[in-house]
Amino acid sequence: MRGVDAVIDRRLASGVPLVGEVCRYIISAGGKRLRPALLLLVCGALGYRGELRLTLAAVVEFIHTATLLHDDVVDESTMRRGRETANQRFGNPASVLVGDFLYSRAFQMMLDANDMRVMAILADATNVIAEGEVQQLMNMHDPSLDEAAYLHVIRSKTAKLFEASARLGAVIAGAPPDIEAACAEYGQALGTAFQVIDDVLDYDGDAQEMGKNLGDDLREGKATLPLIAAMRRGTPEQRAVVQHAIETGALDQLDAIVAIVRGTGALDVAREAAAAEAQRAIDAAKRLSANPHTEGLLQLAASLLQRRN
Repeated sequence: MRGVDAVIDRRLASGVPLVGEVCRYIISAGGKRLRPALLLLVCGALGYRGELRLTLAAVVEFIHTATLLHDDVVDESTMRRGRETANQRFGNPASVLVGDFLYSRAFQMMLDANDMRVMAILADATNVIAEGEVQQLMNMHDPSLDEAAYLHVIRSKTAKLFEASARLGAVIAGAPPDIEAACAEYGQALGTAFQVIDDVLDYDGDAQEMGKNLGDDLREGKATLPLIAAMRRGTPEQRAVVQHAIETGALDQLDAIVAIVRGTGALDVAREAAAAEAQRAIDAAKRLSANPHTEGLLQLAASLLQRRN
């Protein structure tokens, strides 16, 4: 990861000072670096130690960071990773344009692989993520959204880059098709579990631990799995309260909605869904040869269910 950070630092160079300032602001905030870590773990599990893994790990982190910059503008977010968002600090125009810079820089760096398969995986992932964002926008303030539609969005918007990161590790390691497929399945399942738990923490987390404002998803009118399950399991009166909040994005009933989500067992439903995805990831990782890196993949999937931020 130190090697990846060195690549990130070197490739953020720009002749426009504001570009570097915004990029370094959001990247220096930390974050989990899960996507590059995933790519590195897969490479390690498959025995690849080439420098290309560091470049592509930086590429997926740049793509992820670009999506964060754009997401925070779309969602009008004010807090991420425990401090004000880039759009809050630098304004929406700078955030959007620097996000564009990170996308284009990522595609420049992809050329280092000199491999059309690598390009295709990353181009496809970026396109699917964008489609997922648009679909989520279309789903805003729609309380009729069901679990299948919710999962479709998060598998596009969040899990796709996890899937691409794991698949890239297998591709540059020269893995056979069945192992590549196992790595891709691991990434998709891990990313899905990650997002479901993230949505759970919006109603069962601590704002300081999470580094973002609780209730943000509700304010944006997102019908996440905890809300979908609460509406399915609650009384007609409880369902009406949740539906109204999704439709309006009003937070005046946030405490009541948190109580409904917790009281109906909706968080248990969501956690069970996340656990099923984590188990799917574990089963996929077990198809790889046993070694410390594969063990890391297994531990990563298991640890997601205990995350608090």
